Amino acid sequence: MAILLSCFLAAGSLSAGKLNFVITYPQESDGKLLEGRLLLLLAKKDDPEPRFQITYRNNTGLIYGVDVLGPRPNKGVVIDGAALGYPIESLNDIPVGEYWVQGLLHTYETFNLNTGQTVKLPMDNGEGQKWNRSPGNLYSKPQKIFLDPSKRKTVKITLDQVIPVIEPPKDSKYVKHIRFQSKLLTEFWGRPTYLGAHILLPKDFDKHPEAKYPLMVFHGHYNHDFRGFRPEPPDPDLEPVFSSRFNWEGYNRTVQEYEHQFYKDWTSDDFPRVLVIDIQHQNPYYDDSYAVNSANIGPYGDAITYELIPYIEEKFRGIGEGWARFLYGGSTGGWEALAAQVFYPEEYNGCFAACPDPIDFRAYCQVNIYEDENAYYKKGPFKQVETPAHRNYLGEVNATMKDMNHLELALGTNSRSGDQWDIWQAVYSPMGPDGYPQPIWDKYTGTIDKDVANYWRENYDLQYILKRDWSKIGSNLEGKIHIYCGDMDNYYLNNAVYLMEDFLEETTKPYYNGEVDYGDRAEHCWNGDQTRPNALSRLRYNQMFIPKAVVRMENTAPPGADLKSWRY
Repeated sequence: MAILLSCFLAAGSLSAGKLNFVITYPQESDGKLLEGRLLLLLAKKDDPEPRFQITYRNNTGLIYGVDVLGPRPNKGVVIDGAALGYPIESLNDIPVGEYWVQGLLHTYETFNLNTGQTVKLPMDNGEGQKWNRSPGNLYSKPQKIFLDPSKRKTVKITLDQVIPVIEPPKDSKYVKHIRFQSKLLTEFWGRPTYLGAHILLPKDFDKHPEAKYPLMVFHGHYNHDFRGFRPEPPDPDLEPVFSSRFNWEGYNRTVQEYEHQFYKDWTSDDFPRVLVIDIQHQNPYYDDSYAVNSANIGPYGDAITYELIPYIEEKFRGIGEGWARFLYGGSTGGWEALAAQVFYPEEYNGCFAACPDPIDFRAYCQVNIYEDENAYYKKGPFKQVETPAHRNYLGEVNATMKDMNHLELALGTNSRSGDQWDIWQAVYSPMGPDGYPQPIWDKYTGTIDKDVANYWRENYDLQYILKRDWSKIGSNLEGKIHIYCGDMDNYYLNNAVYLMEDFLEETTKPYYNGEVDYGDRAEHCWNGDQTRPNALSRLRYNQMFIPKAVVRMENTAPPGADLKSWRY
């Protein structure tokens, strides 16, 4: 991005007797002002940079944000005690002391939607919708400053650094990459819009031009390259890093060992010969779309199922029929796998949904959006308790619903934080008159909007939809639904799985004939492996589910189906 230095001032003036930051940054070479979310970051240590120290956990730094949209005078943007912050809401209340200080502009672009609305949103730039890593974002070098909010002080910051472009991954013998312009998404967003995929080819793909292959859709978050596949042996010089989550010394080395083991399994004589795809569907709200049609995100479900997948199957010799397509994934990918199977019951032959995001909104983590009045508090006549949002396997809570949502609110208004609660809202909510998602609850107070909750139920509550529509789609889902979750999932996702299990096991006619299973004291990412600790089973999704899919194909393939050309 070619830029010329220019300073400008946000509306408002410096607050007398208060701590103020005046942040200046470049304009584009055509003279237009860059727009976006301007962030002020404070931390007690300089390594890593403050922009990498913001989290919902207790070791977070401080963050304050303001929108910079539309015309402004020319003297810099002011961030003061009026800016909303996290975890200390106002700069006026921060403790006296020394801080490492950094500024960052998360840049927005203008989208003219086919609905007629115009919105300003952060475009993903190859990083997976991460504000602190997005190429083109401007930031300053950290500086150490003594701050006392009770005394008048103006701190000037210049954003003179630009996050560089990320090089796309390169094709290799086994992994190919595609970028495909979607007609459906291009029409929705009002500009060329692309889907991508990392494609893992089977052993001897080029030696068997007559073979056509089943397709495995490995759903999940954005990945720069195909996840979990490492042809190279583990790096013997890799410095071991301790994983506090798993209490595992050198877990980074373990990850490389298991990635290389998958390569060895994949290229062995007896591993199934299939295509595996890792879809790239990052968008202006998140690092993926949740693989469904959405009023705010666009028709990603149709674009993936009816545009991208047929294109891949034609290009890489897929069988191209529903009996030979399978879905699997964990967390976001677990919800996507189940949702795609529910919404497209004949296009896929089975889903393996591990630790799925909430699949019943009566247990939207720890919130019942239909009965609770407030998402942040459990209220009684004389007392209220904050609703927990994240725990460890012992049940120790380290973040609440209010914590997570206030962090997102500091990062961006109108669902623009790029984080978890905002993307659920962007996917599930109707579009508001301003073109942005209608909030499921007041982001500051937590008060739930029941009209929006009802919209969520009718369109995205997977348990409700299955129960409502089972007489129509149940026969097409027999044997296809498999759900796995740890009973100490960090985000309480097991609560929704219990409700789903009650429906599937007790009321489905015809019987769903699938599987729901739980890992004892297992945290997030547990995928049904009862023989290994979660730290290891989460690294074996492909080995877990691909052989199961092949067995399902053998048992359900229609007469005359190709069960031979790919079995070499």
